[in-house]
Amino acid sequence: MKSILKDKYLPVWVVILGSILVPLAITTYELIILGKDSVIFLGEYPSAVGIIVIIYYILLLVAALIWFIKQFQSLLNIRNENRKNELLHLQSQVNPHFFFNMLNNIYGLVDKDTAAAKKIILKLSELMRYSIYEGEKNVVTISEEVTYLKNYIELHTIRYHKEITVQFHTAIEKENIKIRPLLLIILLENAFKHGVENLREKAYVHIDLKVNQSSFIFIIENNFDAAESLGQSGIGLNNLKRRLQLAYPEKHMLRIDKANSVYKAQLELQL
Repeated sequence: MKSILKDKYLPVWVVILGSILVPLAITTYELIILGKDSVIFLGEYPSAVGIIVIIYYILLLVAALIWFIKQFQSLLNIRNENRKNELLHLQSQVNPHFFFNMLNNIYGLVDKDTAAAKKIILKLSELMRYSIYEGEKNVVTISEEVTYLKNYIELHTIRYHKEITVQFHTAIEKENIKIRPLLLIILLENAFKHGVENLREKAYVHIDLKVNQSSFIFIIENNFDAAESLGQSGIGLNNLKRRLQLAYPEKHMLRIDKANSVYKAQLELQL
């Protein structure tokens, strides 16, 4: 690759070096060999030659400027591609962790409750379809993301054999407003994993979603067992923070509050 790049830009560097060395050589010749005290470049040549040389250097300067602009644009394109690839890589990390856990749960449920296991498998297939086909898109509609979250909630209410209070309130100005896919699932998954899963009774998850043309506010609150340590931010939350930095630089706010056995996450985006 390096040799190809060298061959590609070799004529450019030859022209540039030649344009620099030729006047230097002429000036050096007149000062040292001819012994002149001062040199007016091309002063003894016809004016037409001087004009041609001036035009040549102007064109050379313009060509160099265009070349640098193209190199800068190429650098920006490479950075953008790297950002896109990192985003796709981070998105691809979201669901395997969840699906791995769900498959383990289904395995343990097959012999105990076959009917429930079948329902979970069907619901899981819907989530996988969204993850595979919609999760690779740059953006999805709010309605698609909300449907995905509701399927996830339904899946968990089937899986857990205990009473769970789930409230999902939405105030969406237009259903076709678009956001990055799979941004919210990590916060919802944490609410079940660190809250519902460790509580024997009175577990709840409350969700509020408000969206208009310019702003997006997602608030999720759940209770948890204070005796269970929530630990440090896990892979999922760090994944989300990095994706927000890439997809919504300086246009997002993620706040996490933990107090009195209540965990609350609030995500705001500028659309």
